[in-house]
Amino acid sequence: MRIAQVCPYSWDAPGGVQSHVRQLSHHLTQRGHEVQVIAPGDEPLVRNDVHLVGHTFPVQVNGSVARLCFSPSSSRRIRRVLAAFRPQIVHVHDPLSPSTSMLATLHAKAPVVATFHSYFAREHLEGRIYTAVAPLLRPVWRRVDRRVAVSNAARFSVCSRMGSAPVLIVPNGADIDTFANAPRAALPPGRRLLFVGRLEPRKGFPIAVRAFAALATDFPDLQLVVIGDGADRNAVAELEPTVRDRVHMLGRVPDGSLPTYHQAADIFISPATGQESFGIVLVEAMAAGLPIVASDIPGYREVARDGVEGLLVAPADPAALAEGVRTLLERPELATTLGARAARRSREFAWDNIIDRLEDVYAELAGRDTSEHQVAFAEA
Repeated sequence: MRIAQVCPYSWDAPGGVQSHVRQLSHHLTQRGHEVQVIAPGDEPLVRNDVHLVGHTFPVQVNGSVARLCFSPSSSRRIRRVLAAFRPQIVHVHDPLSPSTSMLATLHAKAPVVATFHSYFAREHLEGRIYTAVAPLLRPVWRRVDRRVAVSNAARFSVCSRMGSAPVLIVPNGADIDTFANAPRAALPPGRRLLFVGRLEPRKGFPIAVRAFAALATDFPDLQLVVIGDGADRNAVAELEPTVRDRVHMLGRVPDGSLPTYHQAADIFISPATGQESFGIVLVEAMAAGLPIVASDIPGYREVARDGVEGLLVAPADPAALAEGVRTLLERPELATTLGARAARRSREFAWDNIIDRLEDVYAELAGRDTSEHQVAFAEA
């Protein structure tokens, strides 16, 4: 089957949606499908299976920075790529973002599958803006043939603004065996907390730093390993020098090396502040058998259950995060039990399971001819 995968965010910037599209496309190709990725991007790229269709500009949104592309020239490029590839399915990601996925949705002549990745809380400024502009986005919403969300949180976020059309839950996938079977990275001795994520407000890195400071005196062997980069890297400057020496800032690491750091860690922490629609970082840590201490937020509750695979604590609360970590440090038998349960649950998010469900959606739509698709859109 010929499948176009369309990403709205800069292909050369780090991000969960970009990673999802990369991995999804790889696994679809392994199953014999012909996949063409369409995305914006700013770095030169020569790959037949990826078309970059325009430069991006940064937009501060939802506690993060999204690099989007929406221009007449990119619109023409998208139309040309789709015409040349002639996909049987166009799978767009976050098509309500004003970028490449929205344009591909409007240009597509094949059935459109849309995955909604984002969660916008109504009480936040971005959530209020989203609610206000929702009527302008409904033509794009109606243009989609099958709607998918990565979690109930993401489904509620979009349906509460667009209407209660059927939306299938298909979570993000992960390469479970890669994280389960990786060798251990060489790290300083001691018990190690692992933080993975962009160092930006929504990921809560300063909360992790303050929690570590609260634990450092009582647990002199404790180390904090940080993978990721961003403006919040300077949060470590508030630490006493002897405590700061136990924080290992590794920056961005290659995807192939990431699982080795999970294998070398003892506890995974993720103090996100509330805008996450899913928890792929939790899934990867669970696959490595790590017990988790994470924020009790909607997207995370659907991945790790409190007291079952990890401990969920009040968001934006360094003391609560520290207390959760302390519990696992003082009760190693509980940490072992949670880690074993986490490894078992992670199997539910293996890519084979996710691809099976998406292939069912693709197969259902692929038999529809172009005229049937256009009539359905005209009547929507």
